[in-house]
This record gives sequence, C-alpha cells and structure tokens, in this order.
Amino acid sequence: MGVTTITAGSSSPLILTDSAVSQLKKLVEAEGNTDLMLRIYITGGGCSGFQYGFEFDDTANDDDLKIEQDGVSVIVDTMSLQYLSGAEVCFQEDLTGAQFVVNNPNVSTTCGCGASFSV
Repeated sequence: MGVTTITAGSSSPLILTDSAVSQLKKLVEAEGNTDLMLRIYITGGGCSGFQYGFEFDDTANDDDLKIEQDGVSVIVDTMSLQYLSGAEVCFQEDLTGAQFVVNNPNVSTTCGCGASFSV
C-alpha cells in the first residue's frame, strides 16, 4: 500500500495551526534530526474512553497518512485517522503548561480534565 503524503490545506483531514507548525519546527531543530515527524494517535483509556498520544517518529508506516506543512510533517495511522478527521492541532502555552492540543469536531464528550474523550 505505502505511505500517503499530502500537503496541508483545505483537502487535508487534519489541520495544523501556525502555532503547531512553529513549535514542531523548534522541536525538530532542537533534536537535530530533520527526519522527525510528529505522530498523533488515538489509544483506548482515560475516563471517557479514548485519549490522544503524541510522539516523534522518524519512520512512517505503510498505513500512515503523512501531512506536510511548511517543512514539518505529521503522521497519523489509519485507525486513528477515522477519529481525527476534520480536527485541528494547535500548540498552547498557559498556566497549566505547554502542549499540543487537538480541537476535534468528532468528540461528543470529554472528561473533566480534557485528557480523554468519546465519540
């Protein structure tokens, strides 16, 4: 099958905000490995059933969708993509810390702390 690569834009199933792209550039530069991509995935768990996961990966799997924007890449596996379609990924810094945040229109409920969700 192979990795499907798309350039972020109106047809992209996942939207990367400028804040997310900027932070990804900083993190990849700090690691010194331009092959690093941010993997976003969904796992079971948390109070509401599902939770988001983020990690750096330098290899895309055959069933991944690779989204490229302004020199950075995000990869999402096929199973996670069904829950993330139409979502926006941003980077937030506030009193609780700094983190990537997913604003997901597919979510029906979240837990009190916002760490898990259900669809």
